[in-house]
Amino acid sequence: MDITVKAVYARFAVIEADDGGTYDTRIPRDIYVNGELYGRARSVNYIDGLKPCETYRIRFTGEDGGEVEITTAEEFVTLDVRRFGAYGDGEHDDTVYIQAAIMACPPKSRVLIPRGRYKITNIFLKSRISLEIAEGAELIADKERWSHPVFPGMIMSYDETDEYNLGTWEGNPLDMFAGIVCGTDVQDAVIYGRGSINGNASHDDWWYDEKTMRGAFRPRLMFFERCKDIAVYGLTLHDSPSWTVHPYFCEDVTLCCLDIRNPADSPNTDGMDIESCRRADISGCVFTLGDDCIAIKSGKIYMGRKYRTPSEDVHIRHCLMQNGHGAVTVGSEIGAGVKDIVVERCSFKNTDRGLRIKTRRGRGELSVIDDVIFRDIVMDGVKVPFAANAFYFCDPDGRTDYVQDRAPHPVDETTPYMKRLIFENVRCTGCHASAAFFIGLPERPIDEIVMRHVDISFAEDAVPFVPAMLCGVGETVRSGITAENVHRLVLDDVRITGAVGELCMLTNVDETEGTVCS
Repeated sequence: MDITVKAVYARFAVIEADDGGTYDTRIPRDIYVNGELYGRARSVNYIDGLKPCETYRIRFTGEDGGEVEITTAEEFVTLDVRRFGAYGDGEHDDTVYIQAAIMACPPKSRVLIPRGRYKITNIFLKSRISLEIAEGAELIADKERWSHPVFPGMIMSYDETDEYNLGTWEGNPLDMFAGIVCGTDVQDAVIYGRGSINGNASHDDWWYDEKTMRGAFRPRLMFFERCKDIAVYGLTLHDSPSWTVHPYFCEDVTLCCLDIRNPADSPNTDGMDIESCRRADISGCVFTLGDDCIAIKSGKIYMGRKYRTPSEDVHIRHCLMQNGHGAVTVGSEIGAGVKDIVVERCSFKNTDRGLRIKTRRGRGELSVIDDVIFRDIVMDGVKVPFAANAFYFCDPDGRTDYVQDRAPHPVDETTPYMKRLIFENVRCTGCHASAAFFIGLPERPIDEIVMRHVDISFAEDAVPFVPAMLCGVGETVRSGITAENVHRLVLDDVRITGAVGELCMLTNVDETEGTVCS
């Protein structure tokens, strides 16, 4: 077993115990801290209850277990929000008291939100502090729409030569309500704890008539804009008004050991949306929701061309993704491209799709998807394990001939590009609709798809489902691999069990290496 210390702060540490498992370790293990039983181990472990500037020995049981020693960081002072006037009774508005503690907090210090129920509107972070939401503490967002400030989508500079973007909605610079917990231009800050943030949304307010902008678009539960070295650990996040965690034009983002829960019928409540970010590390998280668990984006055409900032170097591991539309989705707002994505040692359960790539004509020549790697993944009950769709019918013109025409169009500045997709050591059981569905543009086919050591089996009671959202494609059940408009398809030790009909259906595939076994 490989034991790796991933982070050490004043009050907690994160340690990975990789024995070949996914979210859980492969065999049951316990954690001991300084000789005392701490609890059951997982592959990624958030270990709290520590004190600053102390040394701890952390041991994992099992024949191949091991021990590491850590020394926690310094902490100058702790500011308890109760001393600033917060009630924590769920009735009084505690926003100003929590915000006062944050603004008064000196560097390398902690703001503590202890056990209690804290009604808030919006909390704004600042740099070089820690914010702990302790076990038994819950931040509860105000339901009243106009109690939340508006972030304008775009603000022109005084001399009208530049612009300042604040608000965003689905890839465009549009007015939005500020995030419930919000960070703008924040550096070196961490939010952590065993507590929770309750977006308090329902179909009576934020989720009602969700596509209509009423004053501004819906807030995110956590929104980080142009932040660097921002981290969130340990929390439970639920009932978000829209996307749950949304880093936007950020660098060095860490999201670890979070439990994200939104109802299956809640609209646009993705778990995480990584948009135009560099270096994002996501590990040990659990998702149970009704939309995409993790989506990776980079804006629509205006933001892509103006700022030319792809999402890149995103590492996702040891996560459990359940009941979403897609476990990991790329797009569809990817005007500046997405590259260098690694998803490994994760478990997907009962999601509609495992990998879900969504693009279309009009996303632009900067919209390049490259080096998306899935390895050591276990899927169970996933309807379609792999889907890459270059005809996604999003946006008002999504069903027009321009987007949906299967004949080649001229390659120009509006043409997106899918390059290299790699799937290695993936086991899928209980699938329903299709083993894989890959369709590139005829004028710019997918460069290369590699499937190596992939085992897919269908459920005996498989139900029909649409493998990808494009015109002219209906429900399928127990269908094999569909690949259309692909330069090179590599099938190395690929096995499909329980399919009906052909195992591999290829159209306009220039080069095929290997075959599919049943």
